[in-house]
Amino acid sequence: MRFFNTEGPVRAEDHYVLPPLQRWDLDDVLALIEQKKYFLLHAPRQTGKTSCLLALMDYLNREGRYLAVYANLETAQAARENLALAMTDIVQTIAAEACLDTGEQGLAELAEDVLAHNAPTRALRAFLTRWCERSERPLVLFLDEVDALVGDTLVSLLRQLRAGYRQRPSAFPSTLVLCGVRDLRDYRIHASSEAEPITGGSAFNIKAESLRLGDFHPEEVKTLLGEHSLETGQPFTPEAVERVWHLTQGQPWLVNALAYESCFRMPEGRDRTQPINRALIDQAKEQLILRRVTHLDQLADKLREPRVRRIIEPMLAGTAMDVIPVDERDYLVDLGLLRRVNGGSLEIANPIYREVLPRTLASGPMDSLPHIRPSWLDAAGNLDPDALLNAFLSFWRQHGEALLGSAPYHEIAPHLVLMAFLQRVVNGEGSLEREYAIGRGRMDLCLTYRALVLGIELKVWRPGAPDPLTEGLAQLDGYLARLALNSGWLIIFDRRPEAPPLAERLASSLTSTPAGRAVRLIRA
Repeated sequence: MRFFNTEGPVRAEDHYVLPPLQRWDLDDVLALIEQKKYFLLHAPRQTGKTSCLLALMDYLNREGRYLAVYANLETAQAARENLALAMTDIVQTIAAEACLDTGEQGLAELAEDVLAHNAPTRALRAFLTRWCERSERPLVLFLDEVDALVGDTLVSLLRQLRAGYRQRPSAFPSTLVLCGVRDLRDYRIHASSEAEPITGGSAFNIKAESLRLGDFHPEEVKTLLGEHSLETGQPFTPEAVERVWHLTQGQPWLVNALAYESCFRMPEGRDRTQPINRALIDQAKEQLILRRVTHLDQLADKLREPRVRRIIEPMLAGTAMDVIPVDERDYLVDLGLLRRVNGGSLEIANPIYREVLPRTLASGPMDSLPHIRPSWLDAAGNLDPDALLNAFLSFWRQHGEALLGSAPYHEIAPHLVLMAFLQRVVNGEGSLEREYAIGRGRMDLCLTYRALVLGIELKVWRPGAPDPLTEGLAQLDGYLARLALNSGWLIIFDRRPEAPPLAERLASSLTSTPAGRAVRLIRA
């Protein structure tokens, strides 16, 4: 039985697949190869780049005009800037992959001879030249994980490839495709041999184009899920299909992971007589987040990088970001953390990432939380908003300020501590969804627990700024309207140095929005 793939390239005999060659414009790619172009393929991790390259390699080799070879260079990353070791690894890797995938003979011996008689700074060029001179067909070479290389190793690789470019196709690869997460223009190569960082464009100015592999479209998500239904007879309800699209926005790994979790891991989903419904998809999403699966964990780990923090922190806080270089903004887009919408505005790429990022940042405060008795539940196990308010006020009075130091992003420390508290409240029985964007000056939370839906808006009273109450009430009005609610909470965190002590300012009162919706105002 086939299954949804979340590890490595797809194999049609093992996995439900969308034909990889249909995920990009094959005619355009073949035209670049016909014109002997050198170009890039880039996309975030686990989006299908390697699957597309391997499918193209098979296509070209079956067609017979070219000798197509794929090689993954990530093992050379361990050599760092040890150029001799790195180039030995790269040359031997290409030779071994060519032998394995195409049956090319004598390349191991050729690699050994070239490495013995050439400096590391020209070994790759010499190997490719001698190989192409003896090949009966023009070589199309795919080099994957190029941006895993660092410093002098990456500089030398790019410059050796550029140096041999004029010899193509008789004595150098006719077409070369470099593949990685980032576009070459965004490479900032810090080589020990250079005083200043080298840009990828300057080291490899023979690039014709940069192709970006996109996410799935809604119809592609429906088609992929339908592969399972055709094979097993187990349908996805329309609401489940829509939910998968909404949560992932077509990110390929997330689509496959939600489907695999709901169809193959969860006992309810393994019963093929039962359809996969929206509730199962939501449970699958929660399980992926709680298990900190590698894809999400690697993404969250990026939050430690200063260039990531400079953008993500104001997005979570709802404030305008400082002047951020375009290459840093592009870096987050290339990572897949952000996407551009409406002509260039930045937003978190999908709702799952929107949930993972603050939950990751709130994990420190969450681990520091004291034991909290769930006094917010009534006798039937339903959430009582008034009891929740009393529990929050008591918690904040005792522990709020002490926990702020455990939050890794200072600007949004109150948000993170509050989310840690609310995550303890939902505790698998409900959900906490977050909305945020640059420049709105707020974060919106939607807490759902059984039949209860509670809209919460967070504002910060910052030094030198006026009281955000009026603005917050107007903004909460719009948020509650979108949730079809007639009441909600507005929480204002006072971060001014001159603010009264917490014991004096912590209070709640009733007020209303401009449209007359009831608001519980909490000043903390």
